[in-house]
Amino acid sequence: MRTPTQALASASARHPWRTLGAWGVASLLALTAVGSLLAGSLTTEGKPTNNPESLRAKDVREKAFAPVGGAVATDLVLVRSNRYAPDTPQFQAFVRRLLVQSPALRSSVTNEALAVSRDSRAQLIGVAPATDSVTDAAVDEVAVGNEDPAFTVTIVGDETLQHDFNVLSQEDLEKGELQFGLPAALVILLLVFGAVVAGLIPLLMAIVSIVVALGIVALVAQQFELSVFVVNMLTGMGLALGIDYSLFVVSRYREERGRGREKLAAIAASGATATRAVLVSGTAFVVAMFGMLIVPSSIMRSLAVGAIVVGVVSVAAAATLLPALLGLLGDHVDSLRIPVVGRSSLESANPEGRFWGALIRRVLRRPGLSFALATAFLLLLAAPVLGMNVGANGVSTLPDSLASKRGFVALREAFPGTTTDPVEIVVAGGASGSAETEALETLRAQLADDPRFGPGEIARSPDGHVAVLTTPVVGDPTSVEAVAAVRELRNDVVPAAFAGTSAEVLVGGATSENIDYFDSVINPAPYVIGFVLLLTFVLLMVVFRSVVVAGTAVLLNLLSVGAAYGLLVLVFQHGVGADLLGFEQVDSIEAWVPLFLFSVLFGLSMDYQVFLLSRIRERYDSSGDTTEAVTFGVASTARIITGAALIIVAVFAGFARGDLVAFQQMGFGVAVALLLDATIIRSVLLPSVMKLLGDWNWYLPRWLEWLPEVQVEGPVPTPATALEKSEG
Repeated sequence: MRTPTQALASASARHPWRTLGAWGVASLLALTAVGSLLAGSLTTEGKPTNNPESLRAKDVREKAFAPVGGAVATDLVLVRSNRYAPDTPQFQAFVRRLLVQSPALRSSVTNEALAVSRDSRAQLIGVAPATDSVTDAAVDEVAVGNEDPAFTVTIVGDETLQHDFNVLSQEDLEKGELQFGLPAALVILLLVFGAVVAGLIPLLMAIVSIVVALGIVALVAQQFELSVFVVNMLTGMGLALGIDYSLFVVSRYREERGRGREKLAAIAASGATATRAVLVSGTAFVVAMFGMLIVPSSIMRSLAVGAIVVGVVSVAAAATLLPALLGLLGDHVDSLRIPVVGRSSLESANPEGRFWGALIRRVLRRPGLSFALATAFLLLLAAPVLGMNVGANGVSTLPDSLASKRGFVALREAFPGTTTDPVEIVVAGGASGSAETEALETLRAQLADDPRFGPGEIARSPDGHVAVLTTPVVGDPTSVEAVAAVRELRNDVVPAAFAGTSAEVLVGGATSENIDYFDSVINPAPYVIGFVLLLTFVLLMVVFRSVVVAGTAVLLNLLSVGAAYGLLVLVFQHGVGADLLGFEQVDSIEAWVPLFLFSVLFGLSMDYQVFLLSRIRERYDSSGDTTEAVTFGVASTARIITGAALIIVAVFAGFARGDLVAFQQMGFGVAVALLLDATIIRSVLLPSVMKLLGDWNWYLPRWLEWLPEVQVEGPVPTPATALEKSEG
């Protein structure tokens, strides 16, 4: 009986032009959707979706203080001159000229003379860009304003920061993933396959998968708010998954051809084995990503959507488009062989590699010592995780070349007590002269004496039912110090100040929003982790009919993830090797990175787990010898697994080469974890553990024998059967 993946592969290979035509139409439709819908549908804002305190405070304030005659300033333009004071004709003439020559700035002005610095050399202008395009133009106009050597003009605020994050994410995508990740992946593919055509096919598959997935995301973004970072994630995961899945299938096809199978029979055999393994591992990856949808955060859900969509498309492409290409190319897949590398590659289609075989035999001679040393090393790497600070890295960590960073530095120097993101304490329900008003006045005096805050202002709504105390928080509103100060304000200071009153008191502002964002990512973590661990365990248990193999795989994955966490803290928080790697030392690990890293690593590691353990199980079923099965399985798959892991490492190293700290951390974490997974875990820990366990590896309790038998690789069809079915 043919498996569904075998039947699909055979049908695609028999009708290659129809299959290619269908994917071509899908790609054209996707490109149309991307070009017309995607650009204006994504946001740079990350919001919790569980209506936290900061959003409730914002809603109350906005309803009570509906702007009359203009918008509330979201950004500040700072004009400075070391030659003229703001009250001089020259300074005022420059400001007027700047606004006349800057349509976007002029249309956004809310207050033309907001404040003057203490040294009488700088003036603030409040602006509120109405759209992203207005913000883009305003940033460009500010840069033009610096052409007069007597003046410097900078801009800082929420809209400017979002503009810069958008620009930086696009630059990181271009420089890191496209200029580094793609070429590096191609080089690795050429070394693995030894032929140019075979090396280009997985890259082509990845590109098609990314294009189609982007088109789907463009449609999804019309109904749901998605972060701009979905593009970066989709591209990175598309390269990793698309290339890996194609690598496994093409390798199996070449192996079957090397055994003498006819072209269509080799494609059918690949569909029954490698494509089926891709389906299993791809399904596990997609379901693992569904765990992140539990997190009430728009960024996490956006990243999950990007990964899920491109994962589904990559599996579909490997099951249909790839067999169609192989059906057209046949043995031409080995065209343009690379000297030396090409010969050795073609002569060794998945044999037991000498180097890896020797390494595994050495490990298996002393499994206890190998296990102890490898485990101790990984635990040592994981130790710094105990000091992990989870938070956010805001404008202060951006490159100095960006407008928001220059504006932040200029604002801090000229107006040290001013911020575009103050703390807003919203009091609803107290009338003027009431106990609530007295408590608010007392709180303002208390915060003015606190070095972490500054002098505040109280405003009352026109109907008198809502009062807002606005007070600055010192430094970057996303810094560890600012977050700690506002968290204490929310949890202790404000409740104590308004004890005994009946008013509803909410703390809002950018830092408060960050706190709610952190909590929205951290609090659901146990549920997400439990979901992913349970899914991985159950899937491996069903596939390999062993609770021991499933449990071992989960524990080893936890070791590699823990080591990656420890290295993240060591490099980014403590700065060990940060300069050498081109990273910036920061105070915290981005809140979404640890949880996302956990889900992604467990999803990606399924590729290697399924590919490797299926070969071990297959050998064990035929020989009954665990040691021999482990030796053969690891040695015969090491070359492909190492190549696949290096491709993903290269792709995510592209993320790490960017300037956004969040993507540096994510890219570095995935790269080091998979590097450890493909080397120490696969080559040392897994073989030594399976050697020590012996026949216990395949233990399944009797009360679980009712589980269905799900083989990763179906029975390989005989050449005759495959030919008859493919022709019939």
